[in-house]
Amino acid sequence: MMRDVAVVGVGMHPWGKFPDKPLINMLTETVEAALKDAGVEWKDLQAIAAGSSRFSGGMGWGLAGNEIAQMIGRSGIPIYNVSSACATGANAFNVAYNLVASGSCDVVLAVAGEKMPKGFIPRTPGAADDATDVDYIRWKAIGIPNPGYWALEVTRRMEDFGTTEEHVAKVAVKSHEVGAENPLARYKKVFTLEEVLNSPMVNYPLRLYEICAVSDGAAAAILCSKEKAGQIGANPVWIAASAVATMQFGDRQFRIPEVSTSKPMDAVPFTSEVALAVRRAFEMASMEPKEIGFIELQDNCAGHELFMPESWGICKPGECDRLVEEGQTYPNGKLPINPSGGFASFGEATTAMGLFQVAQGVWQLRGEAGSRQVEGAKTCLLQTLGLGGNGSAIILKR
Repeated sequence: MMRDVAVVGVGMHPWGKFPDKPLINMLTETVEAALKDAGVEWKDLQAIAAGSSRFSGGMGWGLAGNEIAQMIGRSGIPIYNVSSACATGANAFNVAYNLVASGSCDVVLAVAGEKMPKGFIPRTPGAADDATDVDYIRWKAIGIPNPGYWALEVTRRMEDFGTTEEHVAKVAVKSHEVGAENPLARYKKVFTLEEVLNSPMVNYPLRLYEICAVSDGAAAAILCSKEKAGQIGANPVWIAASAVATMQFGDRQFRIPEVSTSKPMDAVPFTSEVALAVRRAFEMASMEPKEIGFIELQDNCAGHELFMPESWGICKPGECDRLVEEGQTYPNGKLPINPSGGFASFGEATTAMGLFQVAQGVWQLRGEAGSRQVEGAKTCLLQTLGLGGNGSAIILKR
């Protein structure tokens, strides 16, 4: 029997670029904020599940959890350092969830943070090939950089459903309008539709304001058992599901480092790792898509808000274009998507993204999101997608 598990505290560092602030400082501040929010102390923790930083070390080995313990206090508890690219934070959350749900622990910290390099994401530091050689990265290592294959996905959608450049641009307008109201967001500028459409073309049909930047960021969550939540007098948000998956052979989505595979007839056709994780999450929560109050999804480009919900069965194929046209994806709409402002407003801090979504989801479900509040929301679906075919899905509820 798995126990009920609650998120009782969250913390999040503002997103942005902080060249003079070490990642460990960002992480410790975030952990201390989460502990304070939960009403527990460092000594109460029985385990740590930490997302390993790809670019900022953690004792040089990605040992983020151990570095945090060194800074705050070494107590001998088990530390699990997790690495799953952009799905890392959610995978660390999944480890923490299972430690509590199984009865192994009563109070667990999930934490992740990242300081991103500028420009295209390079190969792992220290690789034999020069990670600063853009031509090498583009032509020899991965074929095309991220915006290139996101653009191919959007172009295919335009062919299949008649999606227009205006549909994509309207997603970006909404994201920045909502994100401007989020005090932790990096970007606070509101754009008109014309400004988005007139921003520099990166890869047709994607423009500069329709693609997320790279940022520094950190987030944390305190998970505990139902009994412990009652003892500390917490304001809990319950974990209805936490699921992870990896891609199926034959999934035809473009990915680093591959650009094509053979397609078996029974393979999920697009982002199979996320589709599988979402399906498992709904099964675990005994819920249907129509019961979800809002979605926080990984919007590396504005097009992801259009085709991701459809690939999970939350919307019919092509339906998201209409929802965008009608303004139904705003926080006050029928299907709010990224009421945080999403990564369009924050930027991509790879390993922290899943816990960013947990923090934003918890604040929404507590009714603490201010002008971005999704009124009456009792549930949310959180999704991340990581390099190498790593997918995650989390469902939170009140």
